[in-house]
This record gives sequence, C-alpha cells and structure tokens, in this order.
Amino acid sequence: MESFLEVHNVKKYFFDHRGLLEMVFGGMAPPVRAVDGVSFQIRRGECVGLVGESGCGKTTIARLILRIYELTEGEIWFEGRNVKTLDRSDLKRLYQRVQIIFQDPRTSLDPRMKVEQIIGEPLEIHGRGTRLEKNEKVLELLSLTGLSPGHANRFPHEFSGGQQQRIAIARALAIDPAFVICDEPVSALDVSIQGQILNLLMDLQEKFQLSYLFITHDLSVARHICNRIGVMYLGKIMESGDTDDLFERPFHPYTKALLSAVPHPEPDLVLQQTPLRGEPPDPRHPPQGCRFSGRCPEAIPECREFEPDLKEWEKGHAAACLLLGEDE
Repeated sequence: MESFLEVHNVKKYFFDHRGLLEMVFGGMAPPVRAVDGVSFQIRRGECVGLVGESGCGKTTIARLILRIYELTEGEIWFEGRNVKTLDRSDLKRLYQRVQIIFQDPRTSLDPRMKVEQIIGEPLEIHGRGTRLEKNEKVLELLSLTGLSPGHANRFPHEFSGGQQQRIAIARALAIDPAFVICDEPVSALDVSIQGQILNLLMDLQEKFQLSYLFITHDLSVARHICNRIGVMYLGKIMESGDTDDLFERPFHPYTKALLSAVPHPEPDLVLQQTPLRGEPPDPRHPPQGCRFSGRCPEAIPECREFEPDLKEWEKGHAAACLLLGEDE
C-alpha cells in the first residue's frame, strides 16, 4: 500500500522574542520545542492515531500539515508533493484534498450562518457546481451524516453537541477530500454520543476510502478507530505500532502508564498499574537523555544521559527506550 502522507523528522520551535532573558540580558529566551523530530507515514485508506497528554505536540503536527504553521525543520510530503514548497494556488488545491474536523464544534461553526451556508461555503470557495448542484450536495451531506433536510435552514446553536459535530463533518466532506485530520473530534462530546460519531467516521471512511490522522488523548477512543497508533510525549514519538500489537504488548513505560489508566470492562480484574510521577517538563528545557526519564518508574541512570532513538524492535512495532536494549 502506497504512502499517502509522509512526515520526515519534523520540528516546530516557537521563539519568544519577548522572553525574560531578552528583557534582562538582551538575549533570546529558549524556544518551546513543540515538535522535535517526528516521522511517520499514512497509507491510503488508513487511520493513524497520535495519542498523548495535552501539550505533547499532536495538534501542532496537524497545523504543520495544513501549513497553518511553517516548519522549523523537516519535510512533509502529501501525494508526492513537498507541502513546504507549495505556493498559494497549490495550497488551495491542497485544501481540496485535505480537510480538518476540529475539537469543539461550538467554536468551529460560525453562529451567524445557517447550516446550508456552513456546509456550502467550501463549495463556494472552490467554485464547485451550480447553485442547484450545491443545494443538492448540501442535502446529500446532511443525509450522509445522519441529519435531515429540515436542518439546513437552522443555526448551529439550535443543535446538540453531537449534531453540531455532524455538521462539521459534513462541511469537511463537502469538496470530496481524500485525507481528513480529526483533531480530538469527540473529546467535547458526551460519552453516549462519542461512539455514534466514531462509528459515523468509520462508515464514511469505508464509503469514500478516506485516510485519517486521528488526534486524541484517549487510548480507548484510538483503539476503536485507528489501524496504527503513535504515542507522543513532549514533542517526540515514544512508541508506534499496529493498534492491536500496541495494546497487547506495549514496549514503552509511558505507553504502559497510559494503558493502565484506561477503564477496563471488568472492574474486578486486577490490573498492573504503572503510576506516573509529577508533571511533564517545560518544553523550553527538555531533560537530558530520555524525555520521559524524570517520570518513568523503570528509569535507569543511563536514561538520564542518553536519548534513545525510535527503533523497530518487532516488525511494524517501534519504541524509543534504552530498557529494551538491555534484553538483547
């Protein structure tokens, strides 16, 4: 299966020119290392998840793919083209192929526009179809996402959170993209609604052969929809692999800790807990060695001196951990 999206050693640093060091000494404050050397691929028709705590860099990667942020280093290739080198007209064509579903539909939908205008706006921007064809497309998308034609003339505030997210999904599909970035698309919804939206996304993926980048902090949600998962911590991928492999045989202590926090359907079953100590470090000053070493319950002295590379230990299953090398 061919690679659809390729992310190569991507870095994004945010420089604060008004930082304390500049104010006191006339220098520049250390940058925030939001993404610090991330690589992964997504194949056609595949859903790849990025999982991790808030602030680990997941959403920053999404914005780099869309050129909302410019790369500090690295390359992103989409359908064989370097996203970094695209001019304005090429970017417009990129946005016909790539769309995004945001976390909170209440803030991503214009409250002054009716649903038919919200869903039809991408068609207007990209000059798709006659007025009649646009109206037919809007009604088709409403049906596909579980809404009714009568919803077209209503405003976003008249809908529940789940219905609002269905409208956002319909808007994302309006110009027939091939790749959709789902940025925490169910985290703002009630648990009872999350499953419905996830199932909708899976049905649409199968119907239109879509590729997804699915961003979430919830491993149980990722397990439901993703083919492969990358676990991020402080701007780096700590572990990646097929979803079933990663859940059944996690390699990295951070992945084990995240999995131990996932509610289990059998509450009486005693699970091995992997507690996390403290809070994630300041991304301006990442620790020497492994970035997780200060919170890792299994860390050895070498973990605080040497930063491990992301290495494939089994076919399709990689992790960045010095402890794995001890078993060789």
